[in-house]
Amino acid sequence: MDYFLELFFGGLTRGSIYALIALGYTMVYGIIQLINFAHGEIYMIGAFVALIVAGICTIYGMSGISILILAGIVAVIYACAYGYTLEKVAYRPLRGAPRLSPLISAIGMSIFLQNYVLLVQTPDFLPFPRLIPDFAFMEPVAHIIGSPELVILVTTLVTMILLTLLIKKTRVGKAMRATQQDMSMARLVGVNVDRIISLTFIIGSALAAIGGVLVASYIGQVNFYIGFLAGVKAFTAAVLGGIGSIAGAVLGGLVLGWAESFAAGYISSDYEDVFTFGLLVLILILRPAGILGKARKQKV
Repeated sequence: MDYFLELFFGGLTRGSIYALIALGYTMVYGIIQLINFAHGEIYMIGAFVALIVAGICTIYGMSGISILILAGIVAVIYACAYGYTLEKVAYRPLRGAPRLSPLISAIGMSIFLQNYVLLVQTPDFLPFPRLIPDFAFMEPVAHIIGSPELVILVTTLVTMILLTLLIKKTRVGKAMRATQQDMSMARLVGVNVDRIISLTFIIGSALAAIGGVLVASYIGQVNFYIGFLAGVKAFTAAVLGGIGSIAGAVLGGLVLGWAESFAAGYISSDYEDVFTFGLLVLILILRPAGILGKARKQKV
């Protein structure tokens, strides 16, 4: 039973991270029908910025959770700046172009950011300090779920609640929903569509940076390539749950995390990715729009 619970919470932790990153994919796609393939690199940059900040804080004698909070704040700021710049430079000029053009631009920005970090940092894995302390109240269940997993789960839950409130209860959220439903009509009723799209990229980048900091602290290492695999897995989660759906991104991330965890625990970790993408293929065959997605009629 303990082993099952260990795998369950391990999958829940992994799925929560996928969900955080997948939300960025699904928000951007829901509004402008674009797959931002550079989103995983924003996640990676957030982790690297946090590593640099953590190193500086250690020199000045700061410790543990205070470093994590400060590193997270700085990483989010940097990631938001990168997300805004990406939208402004690589995507906005192509908004009226054929759909293939912004897709190629997104792939190009992903490759550019990977190589940029490779050149200014190193191709090697760098150790990331463990910034989450062991909480005393977690000792009785530490063999099932540890303090880092708890922090990841709580942070993800709080972030998702705040995002839901933003979208459902605020004027900005109403403008986002209007832009998603009909961009032209949203302009006619006074919505600044360009600003809303930029804000969507900023929010998605912030979520990716939070995920990058948490995962780097949890795993204990970073390198320039971590964003690619995380981005692919998060994109898979978004498609699995129904891309364009906030709830679908969360559900897809959790399903993916549990599938990987139980497959690795009960079968073999060598086939972890096989089960992941096999599950995706199965879902898309049975329900092409994803678990919570709605099929859209093609416009003639």
